[in-house]
Amino acid sequence: MTSTTTRPVLSKDGGTDNRPGLLLGVVLAAQFMALLDVFIVNVAAPTIRAELSASGAALQLVVAGYTIAYAVLLITGARLGALVGHRRMYLGGLALFTAASLACGLAAGTGQLIAFRLAQGAGAALMIPQVLSLIQREFAGERRVKALSAYSAVLATGAAAGQVVGGILVSADLFGTGWRPVFLVNVPIGIALLVLGARVLPRDARTGATRARALDLPGLVLLAGAVSLLTVPLVLGQEQDWPLWSWLSLGGSLVLLALFGAYESRLARRGGAPLIAPRVLRLPGMGRAVLWIAVSMGVNAGFLFTLTLHLQGGLGHSALRAGLTFGPAAVVFGTVGLTWRRWPARLHRALIPGGFLLAAAGALGVGGLLADGGAGGWGLYPALGALGAGISLAFSPALTGALATVRPEDAADASGLLATVTQLGQLIGVAAFGTLFLAAADGSGAQNSADALWATMIALAVAALAGAAAGPWRRAR
Repeated sequence: MTSTTTRPVLSKDGGTDNRPGLLLGVVLAAQFMALLDVFIVNVAAPTIRAELSASGAALQLVVAGYTIAYAVLLITGARLGALVGHRRMYLGGLALFTAASLACGLAAGTGQLIAFRLAQGAGAALMIPQVLSLIQREFAGERRVKALSAYSAVLATGAAAGQVVGGILVSADLFGTGWRPVFLVNVPIGIALLVLGARVLPRDARTGATRARALDLPGLVLLAGAVSLLTVPLVLGQEQDWPLWSWLSLGGSLVLLALFGAYESRLARRGGAPLIAPRVLRLPGMGRAVLWIAVSMGVNAGFLFTLTLHLQGGLGHSALRAGLTFGPAAVVFGTVGLTWRRWPARLHRALIPGGFLLAAAGALGVGGLLADGGAGGWGLYPALGALGAGISLAFSPALTGALATVRPEDAADASGLLATVTQLGQLIGVAAFGTLFLAAADGSGAQNSADALWATMIALAVAALAGAAAGPWRRAR
């Protein structure tokens, strides 16, 4: 899949840096922090609503504003990284994210909090695409595979940790500050990462090829419009019972996406610089890897969202207890993501379909154990572990395989594409499976919630089986 040769990580002065682990730790810590903020606010939402007297619509924008800005601007952030330098854009995005986190924690009203959440999402969108780009450029061979495995593990642990950390911080009510620590916790971490990042990230070396690729503004506008029209109804439509505007918005997103594809194809034929290089989309296995990543992240997000609703709403568990329930899935996801490359090579071809099959079995196990309205007993934890292992086996090799043949000069294109697919897969998973759960839970009580969860877990299993049907992983040549 990849070359076995390695090259050293470059230091900030262009020499050899013997601290590749520190560089990786810095960029992945930022990835973890940004992902944490997708989930941590969900736990704090009731407290925010009570303390700020927020309306339902305003609370939705507080929770979703970050995700909307994040998803819409990811590819823009990737392209800007290629133009002005991944180091500059990483540090700039991190600085904006940290400052916006401070502003969120000090916000005096919902209007301010919504605006600062949008800024926080923009900072994450500028910062996060640089993580994959830096891994792609600064690591090679087995080092790159290990770095990508760690990246995959961070994606899982960040999602579960967001709910756990949010529950701890809100429950602690530090110095009577209520919900504010869920944002303020980012400030000291962000400052530390800025200091470390300035020391260990390699200085940007802009090549003539990079300078020649101007910012494709028409493409950016079309794609941002398409992603906005897709993201907003996915995030807000469910809470508003899918009004007419949400369906019109989804239809409009398809129109803009078609216009984007036509414009980019024409630009490439004329010798221009499209937003995503066509050669990246034509790489062997890239299309199928995009499908696998979208399905695995959709299943993961749908599982996290609906099981949280059941545990807290149906069974009455606290936010902290609900978050800790996901511990086995997160730990197994991370462990499998870090170790699958050490497994016998003869197994690698079957990892992705096998992972989807294991995820389907885990989803059915979780749904079946909770179907009677109870807590599931100790058998729930192996089922959760199987689900986490299956999603990891589906996602991690797909991501590694997708990036295996990407050239360094195309790192920004591939990073923006895969980061956006990851985020949109999560949004679609929450919208689709969350809607199914809420529609099936037509009454209050543990049993109604359990019935809805069982139906949703069956749907998750079907989606995982669809991922398995795409076929085995093929080694890039």
